[in-house]
Amino acid sequence: MSDSAVAPSVQTPVAGHAAGHAAGHGKKGLGNPVLGMLLFIVSEIMFFAGLFAAYFSLRTSATVWPPEGNPAFELHSEALFPAIMTALLVLSSVTCQIAVWRIRKGDRQGMNRALAITVALGVIFLIGQVYDYTQIGFGISDGVFGSTFYVLTGFHGAHVLGGVLMLAVCLYRGSLGQFSAEHHDMVEASSIYWHFVDVVWILLFALLYFI
Repeated sequence: MSDSAVAPSVQTPVAGHAAGHAAGHGKKGLGNPVLGMLLFIVSEIMFFAGLFAAYFSLRTSATVWPPEGNPAFELHSEALFPAIMTALLVLSSVTCQIAVWRIRKGDRQGMNRALAITVALGVIFLIGQVYDYTQIGFGISDGVFGSTFYVLTGFHGAHVLGGVLMLAVCLYRGSLGQFSAEHHDMVEASSIYWHFVDVVWILLFALLYFI
């Protein structure tokens, strides 16, 4: 039998192995940053669930809520400014998702622009929250209502700050061209965290100012 007749039988398994190897790498599941962020958010959900449970426990045990004696506790009458800040945070979640959509298509500049807007809106929200603290009319030491309000909003503000820092790192790395349509797990993970922070604030805003 000639060498030409033997060659296909030798090369076929090798070619098949290479094709299978390439096919295996073509299937991409959740990256480690995204999976890690999802697991982290599960723990954060339990953390905020505990805070919400403590709030409702205090609220149901009180005869009057909010407690009487301080008109500033009637937060529904001062909801306009927080509502504006809420709208900005929701808008930042939209721009964050746009950044993800852009980089999925390989548009680095579009991603960077959307991330820059998201970071700016996050910073504005934080500044607005600090300003609101100076105008709200009660402090953390003003009874159980004051302490629960500042604990809930303060912890959320800390999470917003963490999200802003993560997105700022993404923006910095994006400006260096380190993300592409195939490799942008950090952007995806940061966007998931930012959406989570947004949802938590919407719940807090509705609970503290209207319910």
